[in-house]
Amino acid sequence: MQLVVLGLNHKTAPVDIRECFAFSEEQVKKTLARWRKYPEIAECVILSTCNRTEVYAMVENTAEALPLMRDSLAKLAGSPITVSDHLFYLTDEACIRHLFRVAASLESLVVGEGQILSQVKKAYRLAKDAAMTGAVLNTLFNRTIAVGKAVRSRTRIAYSAVSVSYAAVQLAKQVLGSLSQANVLVLGAGEMSELTAKHLVENGVRTVFVSNRRFERAVQLADKFHGVAVPFENFLQSAQDADIVITSTGAPHYIVTALEVAHLMTKRRGKPIMFIDIAVPRDVEPEVEALAGVSLYNIDSLESVVESNLRSREQEAKLAEAIIETELAELLEKFRYLSFRPTLVRLSDKAETIRQRELKRALGKLPDSTPEQQRVVENMSRMLVRKLLRDPIIRIHEAAAVGREQPYLDAVTTLFKLDEIKDESPSCRKETDDEDTNNQPTCHRCAGQ
Repeated sequence: MQLVVLGLNHKTAPVDIRECFAFSEEQVKKTLARWRKYPEIAECVILSTCNRTEVYAMVENTAEALPLMRDSLAKLAGSPITVSDHLFYLTDEACIRHLFRVAASLESLVVGEGQILSQVKKAYRLAKDAAMTGAVLNTLFNRTIAVGKAVRSRTRIAYSAVSVSYAAVQLAKQVLGSLSQANVLVLGAGEMSELTAKHLVENGVRTVFVSNRRFERAVQLADKFHGVAVPFENFLQSAQDADIVITSTGAPHYIVTALEVAHLMTKRRGKPIMFIDIAVPRDVEPEVEALAGVSLYNIDSLESVVESNLRSREQEAKLAEAIIETELAELLEKFRYLSFRPTLVRLSDKAETIRQRELKRALGKLPDSTPEQQRVVENMSRMLVRKLLRDPIIRIHEAAAVGREQPYLDAVTTLFKLDEIKDESPSCRKETDDEDTNNQPTCHRCAGQ
């Protein structure tokens, strides 16, 4: 068995490829259900977001499983193009490290973004509900989620703004404090304006006014955030009630002049107002900043904040890397022992089956024994099994600590015929007074049917 990840993301594929592989929850569910029928795939989790689609799997034979997964994903995407050039493939330790980095947002387009961990949780839940996870992926994803949480709680990787629109809102919070009583006027209805309005609403502003030269666009954006659309020729009137004015239009000239703002401040009776100009070319005349009660910030000041915050996140990412490497070493140690657990379980189960059978036979020869005597005999049988298995198990553990357990596992499997175990419960065997190795099973399960 081998742990693998096969997928593509923003580092390996352009957006026109990635968008074909951004699968819905329903598509993921159907794929998992279909892959359950494939013996080549023992366990599987599919992580699909706007920037990545990655399949984490335990496979018996990579030469058979990988083409199967690749072709199945390409068919699901409905893409006529060959995606092989955009796929990456990692195994074992590299696979685990990559998943840890994904959950910690170190592999995100914006390092430190907060959505990826919840997306990892959702992907794991879907796979678990589809019965496509087992001992390995359950262990891996539970530890991965813990790593993602640890990085966020023990570093400040997600604390600072790294987009201009978000930085604008953070700046407003620094200047005004709580935004719960703030009214905001957004000039422009493009992507930047929408992102800014989204961040403002998430931070609890009271009212969002939206103004745009095309009034219908202002209406559409205002409706998204339960705001108020304002005709462009009247936006200064709405500015009388605004605490913050954010401008992001495509105008080739200033749309807010110092003279207009001077008249505005007279009507506001000196009540402070904040202008955040994130347009290029600028929307607000620079002389506005000299007016009493007016503060003005432009794209350059915001970008310097973003650049500083990006450097800060890079430093925090180094702390996150250290957390990941520590967690990785611990999980690899756990997986090393997990690899031989099935063999030891089969050995213990076989020994316990034989113990119970022989105990029943022995007690059958002691019909007059007291309950106390029977307990003594049973305890003795338990201790015999435990002590006989103790040394072999210790040796296998010691060998696993240095990665040399496989010869021992092969020997135990052969010597104890663990790959030939059948149901040997007492109810399925013919009871005799004497040990007879030639006795044949008497029930249909033991008869090999």
